[in-house]
Amino acid sequence: MPRINLLPWREGQRKERKIAFTVSLGVAAVGACVTAFAAYLMFGSMIEAQEHRNEQLRAEIKNVDKQIEEINNLESAKQKFIARMEIIEKLQRSRPEIVHVFDEIVHTLPDGVYLTGVKQTDKKFKFEGVAQSSTRVSSFMRNIVGSEWLRNPELEVVKTTKDKGPGSNFTLYADQVSTVAPDEGKGKPGSKVMASRGAR
Repeated sequence: MPRINLLPWREGQRKERKIAFTVSLGVAAVGACVTAFAAYLMFGSMIEAQEHRNEQLRAEIKNVDKQIEEINNLESAKQKFIARMEIIEKLQRSRPEIVHVFDEIVHTLPDGVYLTGVKQTDKKFKFEGVAQSSTRVSSFMRNIVGSEWLRNPELEVVKTTKDKGPGSNFTLYADQVSTVAPDEGKGKPGSKVMASRGAR
């Protein structure tokens, strides 16, 4: 005799499906939470590692900046030292010049001309003196033009004096010639002057 199931089987099947869906949904939610937490940990670890690298880079940059500053300070000190050495070398090379200049002044003075004052400002000389005549002053200027150590004579004033005897007071300017170039050695201008002295 066949059996007839009169229970509401469709309702039971619906409940089973609902339970299965709820379980699968819960499993998916748990899996998603686990995946999100794992991703959070992974990205947090990556960010921390990157921040650590950034901190190392900042420290290295600070060290490099300090080294660059030290190099710049050394370069500045080097340039000051080189400039000081150049000044000292120039002074050493130009030291004999003033001796030659005064020797040249003596040789450029013609007879009848006497100097009462000589003043030097940088490379410019101011001569004050007395000449027997204006012709003697002209000879003095011509001698300066042909000089090795003086050039560009400029006559400022000539005054004839009668109270202290015949003659003329004059004021004359001339430029000093520096024959020592920065790359020349010592003694070259002296050799030129000695040659010119021998020619005289």
